[in-house]
Amino acid sequence: MTINDNTIIFGHSPDADDAFMFYAMEKKIVEIPGYEVGHRMEDIESLNVLAATGKLPVTAISAARYPQVAEHYRIMSCGSSVGRNYGPAVVSLGSLSESELEGKRVAVPGRFTTSWLLFQIFGPKDCEPLFVDFDDVGPAVNDGRAEAGILLHEGQILYEKQGFHGVMSLGEKWFEATGLPIPLGVDLVSRHIGADLAQQIANASLASINYAREHEDEALDYALSFGRGIDPEDGKKFVRMYVNDDTVDMGEEGRAALQKLFSLAVDRGVLQDLPELDIIQAN
Repeated sequence: MTINDNTIIFGHSPDADDAFMFYAMEKKIVEIPGYEVGHRMEDIESLNVLAATGKLPVTAISAARYPQVAEHYRIMSCGSSVGRNYGPAVVSLGSLSESELEGKRVAVPGRFTTSWLLFQIFGPKDCEPLFVDFDDVGPAVNDGRAEAGILLHEGQILYEKQGFHGVMSLGEKWFEATGLPIPLGVDLVSRHIGADLAQQIANASLASINYAREHEDEALDYALSFGRGIDPEDGKKFVRMYVNDDTVDMGEEGRAALQKLFSLAVDRGVLQDLPELDIIQAN
């Protein structure tokens, strides 16, 4: 991991919720003294893969990916994508029940995504995954490459408008089983930089999130330019779903939710060992 020309690169997805959180940094309303902030925008699965190299000083990843990259990164207490009784949606083109998913091919938006881990925990065990880019899940279901698909991002709230049938809400399944918020994504800071700078990065990230929430209209105007044509009202709903009080601070419930996610994965044989949660508290 390197910081070149005093520029700290933040890896994040080109989505409205991430853009909303980084608005104040992008506009230099919030700064890290002595450093410039740069951005590397990739879809979340690309960031999951890249995190294994430890090259980015700061990056968003799927929560499910953390056990494999914990040697390189600590989790920040802020910036998490968390849902409460909502999350990734399993959809089909025609009417399909949850029990009828047995043996079906399911389009999955990445091998390392939390959505796939949740499906392995709560879905039928004999489904065949078809790993595709997250924006290819809908097309894969539409053209018959898969009988069902797991939708992320705006697709979770727009699937009916897109002509899909809801088969299963992984967020609701999680809540029924645990009563906890669902930890979908986390923001990480590298272990390979000094503790003081890591703390400054976490504090600046928190300040940027708080500024956006306190100046919602201006931050939304910026963020929705990353919304892939989403209607402004739907965009506002999506951003509010995933930039919330849990994003400001995951708190004890968020920590418990991460532990529960990994322990369920161990119980199902998806994960071998529980990772140690190493969380840097932003303030």
